[in-house]
Amino acid sequence: MIIKNGKIFDESGQFHEGVVVVENGKIKAVVYGDAIEEICRDEEVIDADGLYVVPGFVDIHFHGCVGYDFCDGTEEAFDAITKYQAENGVTGISPATMTLSREELTRIFTEAGTYKNHTGSTIRGITMEGPFVSKAKKGAQNGAYIHKPDVDFYREMQALCGNLIKQVAVAPEEDEDFAFIKEISQETVISVAHTMADYDTAKTAFECGATHVTHLFNAMLPFVHRDPAVVGAAFDKKDVYVELICDGIHIHPSMVRAMFGLFGPERICMISDSMMATGMPDGEYSLGGQAVNVVGKKATLADGTIAGSASNLYDCFKTAVLDMGIPLESAVMASTITPAKSLGFDKECGSICEGKAADFVLLDQDLNIKYVIKDGKLIR
Repeated sequence: MIIKNGKIFDESGQFHEGVVVVENGKIKAVVYGDAIEEICRDEEVIDADGLYVVPGFVDIHFHGCVGYDFCDGTEEAFDAITKYQAENGVTGISPATMTLSREELTRIFTEAGTYKNHTGSTIRGITMEGPFVSKAKKGAQNGAYIHKPDVDFYREMQALCGNLIKQVAVAPEEDEDFAFIKEISQETVISVAHTMADYDTAKTAFECGATHVTHLFNAMLPFVHRDPAVVGAAFDKKDVYVELICDGIHIHPSMVRAMFGLFGPERICMISDSMMATGMPDGEYSLGGQAVNVVGKKATLADGTIAGSASNLYDCFKTAVLDMGIPLESAVMASTITPAKSLGFDKECGSICEGKAADFVLLDQDLNIKYVIKDGKLIR
């Protein structure tokens, strides 16, 4: 397959007209300049004239869509979720678990470890969100199953899923002497999450090995001038990545712009945090065993707590650019290569360069999806 005439988002974070050559599901070459005409002869060609060619989007934190939750833990659910995500341009995923009973998590991680993608997006990892969080900032997590960070528990779940867990959420104030963070950060990404941590506690957590923040601003202390809390500590530690939910519900557009100014797209991972109502009509759904009411883009528990989102990552990306004023190049970076780097699978996907998965989204000038290509095959 050849993709020609498009504006290719290259590894420098800019768009340049060129040709992408695909072979056996991988990117064989990316060609610019005088060699374009020679490479385009006698090949299957997709003419991307007037289109942006961007890497497949990478969502490292979401729970479900189209009536299914990753915690359903069934082949049917995994198939439906991966199919929907790929059709909406999200070709690499790290779906998230919730705070559930040990028995439920055992079942979910076991099933995830044996699942083979039949179609759709590739499961690059699993995000373990809970149960090592703070009851005071539990959000939509089930408080009945929250407990202290437990190395043996984590390792048992990791073994069950065949080492698919790429990040684990931790409230550092619940981690005595930061022992869990110190040990497990040598094995996987530790994300500060659902926490009452002040600046000093968060700073120590990052010094002890945490390198990620789960949905910045949500389920944590506010960013204020006398205690900048997790946000300030993350900004000061330059190797820390932060997640942002850009659905227009979770964070004010001005704050999204401010965070892109502070952290830059090299450190921001745009996520959807979507739940099963995504791609479905308004109504009653569930998240982590709790009832959720969905109206438009907003999903809430009975007490009004926001419970994930009803937007996929592509919709969040489009909202960030068209409604929030985030530069296109920054939004592409924050929804592709940066999240892939943050969880360590950027050698496999996230950018358009030789040897990586041939996953692309072709967008028109209004950022509507015209084509989705997954592993070198046109799926939309």
